[in-house]
Amino acid sequence: MLHAIDWTIIVAYLTITFGLGYSLKSHIHSMKDFIGAGQRVGPWLSIATMAGTETGLITIMYSAEKGYLGGFAAFHIAVVGAAVPLIVGMTGFIVARLRETGVLTIPEYYNLRFGKSTRVLGGVVLVLAGVLNMGLFLKVGAMFIAGMIGVPASSIGVAIIMVILLVLVLGYTMMGGMMSVIITDYLQFVLLSLGFLVTTGLAIWQLGLGRIFSTISIEMGEAGFNPFISTGEFGLSYVVWMIFTAGLVSCAIWPTAVARALTTDSPETTKKQYRWASLSFLVRFMVPYFWGICAFVFFKTIGQGLWTQSLTPIMALPAYLSQLLPIGLTGLLMAAMIAAFMSTHDSYLLCWSAVIVQDIIAPLKKGGLDDAKRIQYTRWGILGIGVWILYWGLVYPGGDAIWDYMAVTGAIYFTGAFSVLVGGLYWKRASRVGANAALVSGLVAIVGLAPAQHLLGVSWGSAKVGLVTVCLSILAMIIGSLVWPDLKESAL
Repeated sequence: MLHAIDWTIIVAYLTITFGLGYSLKSHIHSMKDFIGAGQRVGPWLSIATMAGTETGLITIMYSAEKGYLGGFAAFHIAVVGAAVPLIVGMTGFIVARLRETGVLTIPEYYNLRFGKSTRVLGGVVLVLAGVLNMGLFLKVGAMFIAGMIGVPASSIGVAIIMVILLVLVLGYTMMGGMMSVIITDYLQFVLLSLGFLVTTGLAIWQLGLGRIFSTISIEMGEAGFNPFISTGEFGLSYVVWMIFTAGLVSCAIWPTAVARALTTDSPETTKKQYRWASLSFLVRFMVPYFWGICAFVFFKTIGQGLWTQSLTPIMALPAYLSQLLPIGLTGLLMAAMIAAFMSTHDSYLLCWSAVIVQDIIAPLKKGGLDDAKRIQYTRWGILGIGVWILYWGLVYPGGDAIWDYMAVTGAIYFTGAFSVLVGGLYWKRASRVGANAALVSGLVAIVGLAPAQHLLGVSWGSAKVGLVTVCLSILAMIIGSLVWPDLKESAL
């Protein structure tokens, strides 16, 4: 159980956060302010806010789970997760050209390049994938907090924590929009950086590097260090899939990351943002992997008697941290984790709701929408999505590792979006039919989910399903564009 000092730290953080969020409410005058912070964000704040958004509590939990299951071999995801954003920052691939257009959302670019029908279709696919993708965020965040305070993961207490967390994040996000999101991201960046350093140091001090490496070697063998071994947690196809998803998609195609690129004051700032943010992408994966490894070593050695049948790999991290951290530091880390939870949820809720309003409702409504209506509808959308993720977190039967669930649901959008963005930005012959076909082909990725495979009676690896879907979307884009070219070639 948490000490009174720990609860004081947590309450103080929440009070400061909500105070800042409320104070920013008066600065919202337009939809551009609400979802894009006026596109006035400078390089250093943009770097911190991207790091904050992409290092959520769900990220820490699923990364720790992969570290627990795969050992040091999981580090390959962190390496590609840093290398690819660095390349994107050096070249400006996708993101700099996208920023040059001045759009606020990715489907808005679809409209600019291919027309309204592609924008609406792209918005529908994006919202479907995005809302499914964040469907387990709330539950996993609640499970972490439950594990830290000693509440069983299967109890009604988790549902109560889910409701409390959702109320907090909904109230905050609906107040200040992107401005509130950016402030939360910055606070989270500071808190979590401190938490990462202190917790990692304590874990090494408690277990010792020698014990950590030797235990992984004994328990997992070479598969605990080499991700290419097919008998381990990963394998060649999985590594290739991670280069695409954890590398390119997470920084240059996934909307919540791209949203940060679109808030910067110039394309050059966007490129600088990615070059420096590549370090945060490395840390956001590697540190939680290491924590998961330490949890595995702890429960295999000095904490062997504490492992119970109710504990699962996803719950190993909070169970371990509750044993590792002293009073005060527990409260600090919990505040950092709640910050991580809020910064990811507010970013995702705002992003998906903005797409619903900007790219589905507004284009289809005769006469369009004024800014006041757009902001009002976006707030309603945030509320509706929040209720949905509460429901989904309670009813989804699972069967997937959390990271694999997120990769598969995200692939419904990003496999098609990759082809449409690259084709639209770099190929003059890319057509509307090709773009629409690529977007629809992404729906094949849903076959990678455990319930879908159970229904079909198959057992296909999520990485293989994802790679096949990428190839299908590329073929759809090329064939559709060549066979059904646009009557008037775009100037872009």
